[in-house]
Amino acid sequence: MTLSSSAARPFFGWHVVAATFLLAVFGWGVGFYGPPVFLHAVVARTGWPVAMVSVAVTLHFLFGAWVVANLPRLYRRFGVPVVTVTGAALLAIGILGWALAAQHWQLFLAALASGAGWVAMGAAAVNALIAPWFSQRRPAALGMAYNGASLGGVIFSPLWIALIKGIGFVPATLVIGGVMVVAVAALSVLVFRHTPESLGQNPDGAQRPRPQAVQAESPVRRSFLRDRKFLTLAVGMMLGLFAQIGLLAHLFSLLVPVLGEGLTGFAMGGATVAAICGRALVGWMMPASADRRFVASASYGVQVIGSLLFILAASDASLWLILGIALFGLGIGNATSLPPLIAQQEFSPAEVSRVVPLIVAIGQAGYAFAPAAFGLLRTGGGADASGSAPLFLCAAAIQLAAIGSLLLGRGQRPGCLDHA
Repeated sequence: MTLSSSAARPFFGWHVVAATFLLAVFGWGVGFYGPPVFLHAVVARTGWPVAMVSVAVTLHFLFGAWVVANLPRLYRRFGVPVVTVTGAALLAIGILGWALAAQHWQLFLAALASGAGWVAMGAAAVNALIAPWFSQRRPAALGMAYNGASLGGVIFSPLWIALIKGIGFVPATLVIGGVMVVAVAALSVLVFRHTPESLGQNPDGAQRPRPQAVQAESPVRRSFLRDRKFLTLAVGMMLGLFAQIGLLAHLFSLLVPVLGEGLTGFAMGGATVAAICGRALVGWMMPASADRRFVASASYGVQVIGSLLFILAASDASLWLILGIALFGLGIGNATSLPPLIAQQEFSPAEVSRVVPLIVAIGQAGYAFAPAAFGLLRTGGGADASGSAPLFLCAAAIQLAAIGSLLLGRGQRPGCLDHA
């Protein structure tokens, strides 16, 4: 009876992908692409030093890293829908606090709330929502869902600026925060509360039930800090994101003297479009049996070439510069979506739910410091691309180190655990 009713009902997993895509739009659009805009708005409103407000941005990402490491425990205790809606509410309260803060401590409290909230709509949350529904087609499903993150940047970066300028900082946070909470609550009630078991379905829409051995598998309670595969994956993801976030944080201001504000906006949008294309291409074309560490290394390699082309272009708005932006952009999305897929290939299903939040937390804790670290490499406040060769060289070197870390973890059977 279960199989027949399941066969008659369309596979619900793709509804989950669509809902998670929209969740990622809000999560990244508000929680990831918002803080750089908030920094400017807070400084303009209060006159506080940029360095002090930057500490709040770092706190936002650092506290989020601690929360995301505990997401599996929160999911087990309260359930995915409750945690997701609570995260949206905390994010809405937090961004309102950024707009209202009149004292430094109030800004830091707001950063704690926004940092805790956005990770419930971030990379680890996307993986947790998609994973029960897909196995063989998980790369394509995750690629589609994670594209919501890139679209969030395309939509919200200019939207925040327009709304804050048009109606004010506080009204802007009330409007966006309110719409976000309502949308996420609706998605949780209509979509996220369902599981394959509750609908009598199986991953990927398969008609055959999953083997009982897989369903009954119990997690191995061990520390991953002595596991070579885990360490090389976590370090590789952290280094890749550190280079990527550090360069992106400064790329806009570096390109403005070369291209002008208008063309720079189009260039950054083009990088985001390239990110969507790169992630979609990998998601749909990567075979299930592919060595995903090698695919991730190739993606970082493309970004290395892009970073070096920025130096070759110097201050000339030439084809080299456009090609550099395109190549660097192609790897932006894969830096987030490929590590969870590597974890799926190399760890047991029970362990993946622990590994993914941990590597995301480590990556986020690392890249929280990237904008400040790359800022030290700038040759001056007005430096353009022609004077920032050290910055681009550093990005390329860190990406090469990320490749080295990923390749160091190769050589074992997928799913084999290293207890060394």
